[in-house]
This record gives sequence, C-alpha cells and structure tokens, in this order.
Amino acid sequence: MRSAGFRRTRRASAAAVVTALALTALASCGTSSSGDGNDDSGSGSSDPSAPLDPKTKVTLTIDCMPPAAKAAELREWNEDVKTFNKKYPNVRIEGKSTPGQCLEPPRFTAMLKGRSQPDVFYAYFTDLQQVLDNDGAVDISAYVDDTSVPALKDIQPQVLDVARKDGKLYALPTSNYTMGLMINRKLFTQAGLDPDTPPATWEEVRAASRKIAALGKGVAGFGEYSAGNNGGWHFTATQYALGGDVVDASGRKAAFNDDKGRQVLQQLHDMRWEDDSMGRTQLLKWGDLQKQIATDKLGMFLAAPDDIAYMVQQLGAKYENFGLGPIPGAQGTLFGGNNYMIKKGSSPDKIKAAVAWLNFKNLTPGKGQFEWARTKADKLPVGLPQPNFFTGGSKAKDDADRAANATMPVENFKAFMDNPVQGKAEPPKAQEIYKILDNAMSAVLTNKDADIDKLLDTAEQQVNQILAHQ
Repeated sequence: MRSAGFRRTRRASAAAVVTALALTALASCGTSSSGDGNDDSGSGSSDPSAPLDPKTKVTLTIDCMPPAAKAAELREWNEDVKTFNKKYPNVRIEGKSTPGQCLEPPRFTAMLKGRSQPDVFYAYFTDLQQVLDNDGAVDISAYVDDTSVPALKDIQPQVLDVARKDGKLYALPTSNYTMGLMINRKLFTQAGLDPDTPPATWEEVRAASRKIAALGKGVAGFGEYSAGNNGGWHFTATQYALGGDVVDASGRKAAFNDDKGRQVLQQLHDMRWEDDSMGRTQLLKWGDLQKQIATDKLGMFLAAPDDIAYMVQQLGAKYENFGLGPIPGAQGTLFGGNNYMIKKGSSPDKIKAAVAWLNFKNLTPGKGQFEWARTKADKLPVGLPQPNFFTGGSKAKDDADRAANATMPVENFKAFMDNPVQGKAEPPKAQEIYKILDNAMSAVLTNKDADIDKLLDTAEQQVNQILAHQ
C-alpha cells in the first residue's frame, strides 16, 4: 500500500459518484530516471521468453508516482528506481505524479479515449473492460512467467483472474482488498462487548448496535453509506456476505431482487427505525463514517483494512482504537484492488522492462512495497492485513516481515486474518449499478414507510436496462 496512499483513495473514488469534471491534460509533476536514452534502442530480443538484456536502452513512463506532498513515499519510489537501475542501468524510469488519472475515474476515461496513457498505467480491477474497449493495453501473457515474476505461482489465482480476458493477461496487481467489519474498540468495551470478538452474524451486529447506541451522547452503533454510489457498493458487499449476487452468471440480468436483497434492506430499516441505533444523520458517503468512528461517535461499519491507515494519518486517530473482523454472514465479500497495465503498441523491450519493474516494485516479498523494515523506518503504516495477494512461501515471508515491523497492534485484526472470507469481484457496470442501488439504500434509511419490495423491483428494472446495453 505504500501508506494508505493511492490504493485507499483510488478505491474510494471508484465508489464515488462520477461527476462532470473539466478534462485537463495529464501533466508530469516529477521525474525519476536513469540512463541517457529516451527511446528503445531496439537491440533486445523480440522473443517474449528471453530476458531483458541489461544493455538495452528503454524509457518507461509510469504514472501514479507519489506526489511531493507524500515525501516518504516519494523517497521510497526514488530509492526503488536506483535499486532497479543497479540491475537494469539502461532502463530510464520517468515517473509521473498524475493524481487526476489515479484518483478520478472521468479523467482516467478521458485519458484512454485520448490515448494519452503512459507506457505503464494504473487502473482499478474493474477497469479492464473499459481499457480493452479503448484498445488501451497490450496482452502480456507471453511475458509473464516464473522467470520474469518469480513469485507468480504464489499470487492468488483470483487476483490474476480479474486481469484476464479470454485467457489473456493484461495487468499485474499492485494492491487488493476485501471488506470486513470495522469496529471501535473503545466503544465496544464501554458497551460491555468483547472487542476481540466482533459480531459474526447480522443478528449479532444488530444486538451490538443497540448496546453501543445505548451509550448515548450521539453515539451510533452501526453506520452505512447511502449516497455517492457508496450505498450501492455496500449493498453489494452485504449481498455477497449473505451468499447472494447482484448480477447473474450471464452478466445480463440483475440478481438482487430476492430474499437476500430484501434482508439487506430490511435489517438496515429495522436498525434505523425500530432500534434507533444508526443515528439520525443519513445520506452518508465515503469519508463520513471514517470521521464518525475516528471521533468515537460510531461503533461499527463495513470497511477495508486500509481505512485504518487513513483514519490515523489523516484524521488523527490511534491504531489501537480499531479492530477488524470478517464481514458478517461470511458467505462471500466484495473483493477489489488496483493494478498496472502496459500501453498497447509498446515494443517487446518496453514490455519486458515494465514487467521487470512491476515485479520488483509490487510483486517481490521483501522488496519495493513489501520492504516493511524501510516502511517502518519511514514512519509509514505496517501491519494492516492487506495488501496480501500471496500464498505459499511468499505469504509466509511477507507475513513474518510485516509482523516483525508492525507499527500497530496487529492482534486487533486477528478475527479478520484468522477467518478469511472468499472475495468476489464487483459486478459489471459497477458504478452505474451502485448509483441505482443508492436509491434503495437511502430510501430505507430516510423513510420509515419505504416499500422494500417496490424499491427492489424498480432497481431491478433499471439495472436490467443498463446490462442490456453493454
């Protein structure tokens, strides 16, 4: 994650409403480089299985280099470039700090349509189809193997599967997340609840929410989003947790208008109106719940682990005040993350150099983003359960290094780590679907007499219209 950095914010943007923004050109705000050539020398082998010749001159433009405001992260980036250039002295890395592309989906779309993406560009897991529709990324299948990415066999298949289309690989991961239940340990203790055992079912969530709300002083037991596409995002996570789906296997029909979908809305309605345990301020979006729980005004909400780093770094909270458990229901959970793709039309040498950089920076335990001793020395967060897309020996090494250098009480996340829930990817047309489901979420949280069946019927019709026009 580097710090909470791009991964948290980029994911939050994906869950935010897509607003009209002025489309501005992507500008480079910084450069880290080595070598003296700006173009491929053409001296390398065109055979994808042949390793990159260190003598070959290649220039790579790469976006989402940390901005100057993130001094520690930028310093680590520059250190990694220098280390990488010890092996590949003729690969010139031109890092670009492009927050518009990294943080704002409309600008990402504009970049693709204008074919202005850099050689190596950052994307959501859910961006693959959009990229392919714009002929934006090259198939890297032949370039990625156990030689170019030694930890390849230890990367969770699911993390790579979301980067594939028709059997072809188009990206390599840089982060991942699954949703769990975030808790305020202080409020749990005050309410007589065990903070080491977060609620595991929605019935337990409701009971705990009542006890926390009973503390008074404006404290809410459970919080939920219902605006900015965030409500639909969390509806999806909760539907998955109950064993349901949002879109059927064909990808052409809505699948949430069922007993599980009704349960999602009914339990929120009942906590809001019968129990009065969710607080009276609703229509909340990303950032609102984080502020509430960080100031001891909220007991629980659904979140990914990296929200904790954000709340500490940006909101002044303390690591020890938070705990994390698996998502209640645990039949599945929303899975997401980010990756890097390589621009269509790149030469074989560029592709090889890009894969080599991404392997070093993002996919090697003990190196790059997983050099936890350095991260700790730079006073950045260490100890969050994710990113964690490794299995086998790579996972064992990374887990050990992470625990040895932890800057937070990792035992507070034991319930989440010891009870992993199978992740499930976001549905097609995710943001459009989330916007529709926002209406159902906001209705049950702001209208005591909301008709849940009618809300689901309407949402189903609208989602089916969107899916029919893919």
